[in-house]
Amino acid sequence: MAYWMIVSLSLAYLALTANLELANVVLGLLIATGLAWLLQPQPRRVELRRLPAALLALGRYLLVVAWDVIKSGLGVARILLDPALPIQPGIITIPSGCRSELATALSAHAISLAPGEIVVEIDDEGLMYVHALDATRSKEYVAQAQQLRSDLLRKIFP
Repeated sequence: MAYWMIVSLSLAYLALTANLELANVVLGLLIATGLAWLLQPQPRRVELRRLPAALLALGRYLLVVAWDVIKSGLGVARILLDPALPIQPGIITIPSGCRSELATALSAHAISLAPGEIVVEIDDEGLMYVHALDATRSKEYVAQAQQLRSDLLRKIFP
């Protein structure tokens, strides 16, 4: 078990509760131990030869997400300023295209960051169900954007 995780979670618990009584310290240790046991981080080997490509992909990924947030924000602002603009809200399915659960979660988070879209559910095969403010526009755009995100996330998390 990762002792560093138990110590850091215990310290975070004590900082949040601001109570250093013995009973609270013991409770914090028990909660932190339980969480560390449930989470059990998997050790990852860092391959130094892959690090530059992964860092470059991470930079591109952050720029892509930032651009998606800006573009979606402007689209939602346009809808709000012109209520007569025809929109068709709905739920669309997006395959994550990622092998890693962490990469799938980050992809879902990137989608939910963009105004007008939110991931409602992810099934066991990595298929994301997304509620979109304008489902017709989203279907065309989503395939390209998700492919780019999943390619970058595969470079970051092999």
